[in-house]
Amino acid sequence: MQKITRQLADEIKISEAQVRSAVELLDGGATVPFIARYRKEVTGGLDDIQLRELEARLSYLRELTDRRAAVIKSIQEQGKLTPELLAAIEAAPTKQELEDIYLPFKPKRRTKGMIAKEAGLEPLADKLFADPTLNPNVEAEAFILPAGKIEGADFTTVAAVLDGVRDLLSERWAEDAVLVQGLREWLWTEGLFRSKLSAGKDENNPDVAKFRDYFEYDEPIGRVPSHRALAVFRGRALEMLDAKLVLPVEPEPGKPSLAEGKIALHLGWSHASRAGDDLIRKCVAWTWRVKLSLSTERDLFTRLREEAEKVAIKVFADNLRDLLLAAPAGPRVVMGLDPGIRTGVKVAVVDATGKLVETSTVYPHEPRKDWDGSLYTLAKLAEKHGVNLIAIGNGTASRETDKLAGELIKLMSKHDATKVIDKVVVSEAGASVYSASEYASNEMPDVDVSLRGAASIARRLQDPLAELVKIDPKSIGVGQYQHDVNQSELARTLEAVVEDCVNKVGVDLNTASVPLLTRVSGLSTTTAKAVVRWREANGAFANRQQLLKVTGLGAKTFEQSAGFLRIRDGDNPLDMTAVHPETYPVVERIMAQTGKPVAELMGRADMLKTLKPELFANDTVGVITVKDILSELEKPGRDPRPDFKVAKLQDGVEDIKDLKVDMVLEGTVSNVAAFGAFVDLGVHQDGLIHVSQLSNKFITDAREVVKTGDIIKVKVLEVDVARKRISLTMKMDAAPARKDGPRDNRFEHAGRDNRQRSGSGGGGSYSSGYTAPPQAAAGSAMASAFAKLQGLKK
Repeated sequence: MQKITRQLADEIKISEAQVRSAVELLDGGATVPFIARYRKEVTGGLDDIQLRELEARLSYLRELTDRRAAVIKSIQEQGKLTPELLAAIEAAPTKQELEDIYLPFKPKRRTKGMIAKEAGLEPLADKLFADPTLNPNVEAEAFILPAGKIEGADFTTVAAVLDGVRDLLSERWAEDAVLVQGLREWLWTEGLFRSKLSAGKDENNPDVAKFRDYFEYDEPIGRVPSHRALAVFRGRALEMLDAKLVLPVEPEPGKPSLAEGKIALHLGWSHASRAGDDLIRKCVAWTWRVKLSLSTERDLFTRLREEAEKVAIKVFADNLRDLLLAAPAGPRVVMGLDPGIRTGVKVAVVDATGKLVETSTVYPHEPRKDWDGSLYTLAKLAEKHGVNLIAIGNGTASRETDKLAGELIKLMSKHDATKVIDKVVVSEAGASVYSASEYASNEMPDVDVSLRGAASIARRLQDPLAELVKIDPKSIGVGQYQHDVNQSELARTLEAVVEDCVNKVGVDLNTASVPLLTRVSGLSTTTAKAVVRWREANGAFANRQQLLKVTGLGAKTFEQSAGFLRIRDGDNPLDMTAVHPETYPVVERIMAQTGKPVAELMGRADMLKTLKPELFANDTVGVITVKDILSELEKPGRDPRPDFKVAKLQDGVEDIKDLKVDMVLEGTVSNVAAFGAFVDLGVHQDGLIHVSQLSNKFITDAREVVKTGDIIKVKVLEVDVARKRISLTMKMDAAPARKDGPRDNRFEHAGRDNRQRSGSGGGGSYSSGYTAPPQAAAGSAMASAFAKLQGLKK
């Protein structure tokens, strides 16, 4: 454990004492949110990001330690464990390097090299390699065996004996850990990742054409971006692309390759036209071509995939975090519109508390085309319930329904000029999953499944976090290639993001749903249900201490969860804050010092800032915690999420045809990828800001500048109405794209009208499953740098 502690400290750049404290807390059952928020003194102020990294690496290193012990035991039982080998095993930093060392000792099926050893050819192999001046044909004569001497092998001729020598030496060299690791790292740096169209595939087939950028593609494997690697791997899995690892320089026919030269160099051998050199060269070539080329390709493809998946999972996690922590509209009456064509637009109105008050279905589109009747129905609902916000799902017929909502707003403003209604297009990804869930059935038992989705869309504006936690994070659809990555790692990462977001915001104990409570630190689904049952049986919680009356919720669970649960208008004003009950005595000391009751202290920043935290610290509560308490008292129950804003769309700009070059507009960031950000301008087609157009300084990841949900100002660089492509910039001094410049068609457009319902997975998803291009050009070529998100995630 000391070795693991030292390594974790070096990797995360923290002290060993911090590692030991964090590991002790984690092993004791404490959650990351609890440790990050309420055990800062113990860990030296480690935040949730550091703790998540520590938690993941701790698990890996413990698995590595267990595997190392198993390897040592196996080699000991074979009687082959030397001090040097033991030292190498103990020093192996990764699972792969440990397996490289173990490979020669790993029990395996009977190989040709083993058979050659059984035939007694090892002395001959050692002799010929040690002294290449010897004539192999002459030396092999003494090792010829009669037929049937060795089961499953024939060494009755000189050629057969020398083949055995080749098998024996090539197998030995292929199991040389230093050689294998050296070749692997060289090829990771210098090797090329190459793909081409699979034989017999029609490149004009729409499904095949999605991978057109990779029909003739290669790039240094160590520098392949995540999205390109995953695109090629997907194409290969679909048998539309062939992919392989190739050497940086292809060998001339009949000449040794660079890889063979690397092997020879490692062995300390070179061809000097001696009697045995041709045999050794043959053994070297066999080592690469038969033993190592495919296994090295497999290893590096695995490494490339794993690194690409890490990036893709991080993109998903970052976008999910932004979505969950998006600004809540709060207690406003919202009308949710779930767009549809033949089945109609589903309508649900929820009151300021999120309660569903009325539903309907209107048919403004094909085949009924009841536009006026739909407007009348929506206007009646808006007037009856005082709707002041409209949420429009971004699925099929979203742009047509958005136009309907726009006309409704104009109609209502004519009726009452003081009436202000805003409209927002929201992602409906996962709405269908929620609608058909057991929880939705219990929440809205008498409501049709299709109408539940409209209610969920409406609530997503009121409180995105509270509504989205009801859905499996993987169904929310803000990830790239989410079905191509390691699903268990994706699930683990996304669950951690949801947990961190929920606990960062805090949860109202008296209104929270079971899914939301389940995400609170320390609570499980069982205890969350028990909390709700207690609430239903006994009424609202009056104070946090009543949690201990809930069946199954003991002292440990209370410790982990209480600080994240809020009670408004309860017995103790501190129960609506993030101050943990265990530190209430600190507040009592502050009250005694100031002579003010807690209600008068809360919100009094002028008074609280004059207090010295050191005066209230003791052996159990340190200065860091006291500072947090004072900060919380300054802004009790504050919501860390931003204020809700709606982009101010420009009058007269309602369609892509209305856009002009150099127009400056306000829009909402709808999705972010490493290569750029998509922006909803209210013209039914998202525009793309390429990463090169996000800032005047160099950036590599769009999220350095923007995140999903941001309201930003952009300038139009280029509009291609025919192709439905909009190029944008945040650099207001940027020149428009040259009309005569070369076009780069490797990005296909990702507009809102291409967002499709993802089968049983729910609503429109426009951020996963695109085949991104080999490169994205800036300037004029950037204008067409779009990714058509083809619903490939399914």
